[in-house]
Amino acid sequence: MLTIHAAGLLVTGNPLRPPVPGGAVLVDGREARGMGPYEELAAAHPTARVRHWPGVLAPGLLNPYGPELLEQAYHPDPREADELGTEPITGDALTALGLTDARWGASARRGVQRMLAHGTIAVAGDLWRPAVLDAVHRVGLTAEQRFEDPEGRPRLDVLAGRSLAEAILMPLLPLEGMDATFAVFDAPDEAGLAERGAASCVATVVRGRLLHRRR
Repeated sequence: MLTIHAAGLLVTGNPLRPPVPGGAVLVDGREARGMGPYEELAAAHPTARVRHWPGVLAPGLLNPYGPELLEQAYHPDPREADELGTEPITGDALTALGLTDARWGASARRGVQRMLAHGTIAVAGDLWRPAVLDAVHRVGLTAEQRFEDPEGRPRLDVLAGRSLAEAILMPLLPLEGMDATFAVFDAPDEAGLAERGAASCVATVVRGRLLHRRR
């Protein structure tokens, strides 16, 4: 089924392609079949389902802290909040938990969902735990190499202190067979996105699948 994802502003991440007010991406299965003004795509594909999103539709983000957030931190289950709180647990407190592979896998799945809620579509860094790798690959995120350790403390919001151009994995390109992978942020433009950060994400689409949607 064809789906048009439309937003207030389409930002491709390609410096040679200016942002498109009222832009959209046409998705066919897992592939992006076109992008441009919503009116043009809707007129050319009148039977396509349409999803209207507020804000900026942009390339998905690369989180460089893959090992730190998924293999060196435990994301508590909401049912553990009274005992463990809600923030990731690291260091000696993490060691004291004595996690089994099953709990590592559950933690990684929750961590991945938190990443998706920040527009992340890929992580960087070597992942070794099979349960963590399964959690990452199961939803379609990619694990990218990194050639040096990232600066600063590990964080979910990779737009904190970074521009969109620095944080994206790759630009949106109108190429045949290109994966339909992108995120939408509730911000008026790139400047507003820089101010609000990745926590403003309202939708994350990976290979055509809507994996996060803010309710």
